[in-house]
Amino acid sequence: MARASIAGRRAARAHQQEVQHSAKLGSGARFKAVEAAAAASGATNPGAVAAAAGRAKYGKKRFAAMGAAGRKK
Repeated sequence: MARASIAGRRAARAHQQEVQHSAKLGSGARFKAVEAAAAASGATNPGAVAAAAGRAKYGKKRFAAMGAAGRKK
């Protein structure tokens, strides 16, 4: 996957930071923002990057519970 321009990567990162402070935990918006920032940086599988970061931050059990809650919505 091609990298976005430096301006695009900075914009994606700024949006991610904004969402991290405003979105409710478990809404899925934080995950999507991390995924978009990873995609802009050229990650081959941005969903896996976001999932790894979430598991590192919240732990396996809590991250799985948030994902299950999000699928039930």
